[in-house]
Amino acid sequence: MMKSAASKQALNFYSTFKPFRNIATSLIDRRLHKNIVEADTGNLKAVQQKKYEFLSSLLFSVKKNIDNGYISRTYIKNLGNFITNLEVSMVEDKDPEKDVSSFNDKYGIDPPNFIVLSPTQRCNLNCTGCYACSDRTTAPTLPFQLVDKIVGEVHDSFNSRFVTISGGEPFMYNDDGKTIFDIFEKYNDMFFLIYTNGTLINEKIAHRLEKLGNVTPAISVEGYREHTDERRGKGTHDKILKAFENLRTAGVPFGVSATATSRNVKEFLKDEFYEYYFDEQGASYMWQFQFMPIGRGRETFDLVVSPEDRVKMFRTWERMLEKRRYAIADFWNSGLLTHGCVAYGANRGHIYIDWNGNIMPCVFVPYHVDNVYNLFKNGKSLGDAMLSGFMRNGNKWQIEYGLVDKKKPGNWLMPCSIRDHYANFRENIITGDAKGEDKEADAILEDKGYYENMLGYDEKLRNLTEEIWEKEYIAKG
Repeated sequence: MMKSAASKQALNFYSTFKPFRNIATSLIDRRLHKNIVEADTGNLKAVQQKKYEFLSSLLFSVKKNIDNGYISRTYIKNLGNFITNLEVSMVEDKDPEKDVSSFNDKYGIDPPNFIVLSPTQRCNLNCTGCYACSDRTTAPTLPFQLVDKIVGEVHDSFNSRFVTISGGEPFMYNDDGKTIFDIFEKYNDMFFLIYTNGTLINEKIAHRLEKLGNVTPAISVEGYREHTDERRGKGTHDKILKAFENLRTAGVPFGVSATATSRNVKEFLKDEFYEYYFDEQGASYMWQFQFMPIGRGRETFDLVVSPEDRVKMFRTWERMLEKRRYAIADFWNSGLLTHGCVAYGANRGHIYIDWNGNIMPCVFVPYHVDNVYNLFKNGKSLGDAMLSGFMRNGNKWQIEYGLVDKKKPGNWLMPCSIRDHYANFRENIITGDAKGEDKEADAILEDKGYYENMLGYDEKLRNLTEEIWEKEYIAKG
């Protein structure tokens, strides 16, 4: 199994002359294939091949942007934490360099691999169907002291060096003069992935990020100008293009966070879409999300990508990794990269903490039992939130569905506990003491039409993907 420090060491070669970088990249790529595909006999070979293709694509995407002058030397030295977290999430059962014994002794489980934290609900946009709020004046914001304590626990208790920041719009976070940059600066041995609409990334912000060297922005788009402006507001796409330019000039590696809906899904099936963002705009990676009808999106099932189009997106993703070497991961279609669901904290997963301090299994599972305010007030820690029946039920399902036998796991083309297995989520995972993140999340639990729509979606997807999973993944051993 590959050592997690390998990428950190290998990336040092990237700061050398281009010919040496070419040689180093080829050597790293061959080692990736040997360790992930050839040497691993405990996992499905076709699954391991996809893991290799993703990491290889990321390797070559980063190299290309270094060659183009889009990534500074400051970032080259720090990218190892970002790559290492992906390696551990996809390849290794545990990071051999990370001691989690004290957490394990106390809670009986390993800590989450990382967290997603939304420190504020404030946003300067008003996107259709967004799960967050765009109210700039009344939207809740976590106190800086609390944000600091949360990240500090991830650093010291989880012994993790990776945090994802979301929102709202994270660059709008401000508590008594403290901004998200104060967190980036204090925890300079950590690496941060920040989901942002990009409209606030001016030259000053870009250069400040480069000076830090431990943050990569994933900028949200809906496709090209038409669909992005349609959902996010007129002129937003042009502001995003300017943000890309500012980041390229400063040498900050960035990615794209692309949301597929029924209205724009055709763009996600074309090579030109990926050429535009990777080759023309200089993105190093792309995270894809499919519109989820939760929160303010409850009444907008018409925006959901159909099961048929979801399978087409899966086939496109396979082709983009194998043929084009674009580093793309789809939250729902790329479950085989992470052995299924990575919510509920344990099993190399993560937790989500929102602007009210609610601790949830995932951004797309908007229910909680615990809250950081209450935990800390009672002298407890984030690890105690892992012990609720709700979290435990989710962990149990993850193990039974795919982790207990990685040679014959459940269908990882349907990895999501709530989106793809809604009946099971309602019957066997969510508990009576779990509360919705907002009124809409509570309301859908009583909505018969919502329940039937979700079950109908799952049944169609199952019929479309079972044969693919059995023949192209399970049968190949």
